[in-house]
Amino acid sequence: MMKLEPTAQEIKDQRIYAGWGLTDDEYRLISEDILGRLPNYTETGLFSVMWSEHCSYKNSKPVLRKFPSDGPQVLQGPGEGAGIVDIGDGQAVVFKAESHNHPSAVEPYEGAATGVGGIIRDIFSMGARPIAILDSLRFGELNTPRTKYLLEEIVAGISGYGNCIGIPTVGGEVAFDPCYEGNPLVNAMCVGLIDHKDIQKGQAKGVGNSIMYVGAKTGRDGIHGATFASEEFVEGEEQQRSAVQVGDPFMEKLLLEACLELILEHSDILVGIQDMGAAGLVSSSSEMASKAGSGLKLYLDDVPQRETNMTPYEMMLSESQERMLICVEQGHEAEVVELFKRYELDAVTIGEVTDDGMYRLYHHGEEVANLPVDALAEDAPVYENEKKEPARIQEFADMDDFKPEVKDATETLLGLLQQPTIASKRMIYETYDSQVRTNTVVRPGSDAAVMRVRGTNKALAMTTDCNARYLYLNPEVGGQIAVAEAARNIVASGGQPLAITDCLNYGSPEKPEGFWELWTSADGISEACRTLNTPVISGNVSMYNETNGKAIYPTPMIGMVGLIEDLSHITTQEFKQAGDLIYVIGETNADFNGTEIQKMQKGLVEGSLMDFDLSVEKENQELVLSAIKAGLVASAHDCAEGGLAVAIAEAAFNNQLGVEVTIAMPVENLFAETQSRFVLSIKPENQAAFEALAGNKAVNIGETTSTGELVITANGGVIKVAVSKAEELWEEAIPCLMK
Repeated sequence: MMKLEPTAQEIKDQRIYAGWGLTDDEYRLISEDILGRLPNYTETGLFSVMWSEHCSYKNSKPVLRKFPSDGPQVLQGPGEGAGIVDIGDGQAVVFKAESHNHPSAVEPYEGAATGVGGIIRDIFSMGARPIAILDSLRFGELNTPRTKYLLEEIVAGISGYGNCIGIPTVGGEVAFDPCYEGNPLVNAMCVGLIDHKDIQKGQAKGVGNSIMYVGAKTGRDGIHGATFASEEFVEGEEQQRSAVQVGDPFMEKLLLEACLELILEHSDILVGIQDMGAAGLVSSSSEMASKAGSGLKLYLDDVPQRETNMTPYEMMLSESQERMLICVEQGHEAEVVELFKRYELDAVTIGEVTDDGMYRLYHHGEEVANLPVDALAEDAPVYENEKKEPARIQEFADMDDFKPEVKDATETLLGLLQQPTIASKRMIYETYDSQVRTNTVVRPGSDAAVMRVRGTNKALAMTTDCNARYLYLNPEVGGQIAVAEAARNIVASGGQPLAITDCLNYGSPEKPEGFWELWTSADGISEACRTLNTPVISGNVSMYNETNGKAIYPTPMIGMVGLIEDLSHITTQEFKQAGDLIYVIGETNADFNGTEIQKMQKGLVEGSLMDFDLSVEKENQELVLSAIKAGLVASAHDCAEGGLAVAIAEAAFNNQLGVEVTIAMPVENLFAETQSRFVLSIKPENQAAFEALAGNKAVNIGETTSTGELVITANGGVIKVAVSKAEELWEEAIPCLMK
């Protein structure tokens, strides 16, 4: 016996819509201004997901408009499944990042796995072949059973999906801070390659053309996933496990190959293609029609279902995985059915394109929804939320700068190398297959991953980056640094930064302090993108990352891709041979607020963030890239968390070379995190040419040795330790904490 859905009047009287995330004002706007009648149960459900923050960006649109999103290299900016950037020779790189934070907090394995599956679909829906996956993860401290469990399961979910589908996971970052205890962050990025001629759009146009559903069957999983992603967590409340989907990487592999064959071999009949992601069938279909200025009729009895008695509401809102929606020219449906049948996949015509701009759904011979298509996809209200600087910002400004205590510089370095955010992540990335398909040139563990572009002499460098502690102290400057550090990773690998994607992970935008963080950090990100010529081409917003009313640090993860013009330019971070000269590019100041050493010694971060100059950053990056392209650089490493001493130690690992360095600075400054710095090694025969190019911007601080000893002498202290011992502590830190 099917239970009866509430009537339109009951939905209004009992405020059922409020439980789905619609406000009283929004409900009034829908019923009075848009429809001129009360929406029924299905229609209310459609609006509730399409007007959620996750789908409509109603709180963040004013912020996103700030981002520079075009440039001569940009072929497709925000608004489609993924962004596309030209890399020459008729080829382009396609990339995007997505967050799966809320599902991963509730069901860590499936939440992370379906995050990977969804981002892969965004890439091949554009017509591109996915070539690499990267991730960016945030956890609480590794001292609670729950955090260890989350880390283990989330990493297993990412590797389980990526390894099965056969796309290498090549890079990423992991950081640990108490603010992520109840709300971990799981951001996944996918990179693909495409020829310009094969680029697809998600659109449904041409009256009478067919809307076809391809891929897995629809179940009752993930209903209201988009709304769930737009709410905060409260301890003790039952979290919506039904809002988390279950992924099947083997089916996705078939779907990927079938869709690419459709795009490459049948482009003459394919009008549009889009992933069924957040808000499933309703978002993909209404967005495809809205973008094309057309209308749609969908016949829900024809939707492939894996459960009995599914209602229109359930079918439209389900976020079952491994499904795509395509629009094909009328009369060619059989070709599509035949193609997908070869891959053992459903391909079913479920509707047609109309020209009246209306969105109509039919079930059991009855019309169950009749709405203007733009009302769903375009007309969600946009809010200019109140902004208020959090009290902590002024408190930080009034504080004295933190001065670390360095009694024993060697012990301080070894302590820093064991901080989970700095320590080796080998235990994590070794569960990922980073070599599958054999295009990976630089595997996880260096500043950026590098993938060769088959059939050319080019490669792509890719990275994910964000230091949220800096944003906690100063969202604007921290936002600039997040972009700059990603670019530094690309440059240190021999690449020219091209563009970014982002995952904007924040607390509630409805709280004035939360919205202020989002607003001001977007200013910083935008300014850095303009200075470094890396427009924002795609991304997503993840709000309401709060537990019991306490928000995470503002964490705008920056995913960046760069072009390496010649394979001979590929550079890695480790020192290559004894007798090479070590140089530092960039000045070091007493910058300790928000650093690893502050967190290690005080257990928290506070104070005013360091000064940061984007023009200096740009000059230093251009210098390093020109030296690499001139063939003068043996190794390059970006100087980041933990400062110069950590950067030098990390460069000494791997090849077990010693280091003999003398630096004219106070010993504690070895642990300062001043920005815009690189550590380079140069062969002696290239010294004159390098110094002529670098001028006074590069300082020779010593050389690599064959002793296996790390010796760094500064004013007032010396670091002296066997490289093998330092490396062992760095490698073992996370495995020890996990035991």
